[in-house]
Amino acid sequence: MITKRKGSVMEADIHGMNPAQARREILGLLDRLPEGVTELHIIHGYRGGDALRVMVQTSLAHPKIARKMQSFLNEGETKIFLKGKK
Repeated sequence: MITKRKGSVMEADIHGMNPAQARREILGLLDRLPEGVTELHIIHGYRGGDALRVMVQTSLAHPKIARKMQSFLNEGETKIFLKGKK
């Protein structure tokens, strides 16, 4: 998984992974997110099948996830909005 940070947004590219691998990697990333990250953009692609997209959008769950939304401009990306500090 390739990750990049742009301010409060972290991007993770899971191309080439199977859903089980991608789930493990994303959950591990969520567990160790740097301070100040409020969004996680998952780049899963869409032309090579939809197994990764379906996993991210329907079955991926973590206590830090507030909501998920498919990107309007990129079908191959899902935006995960994180819960704020209380």
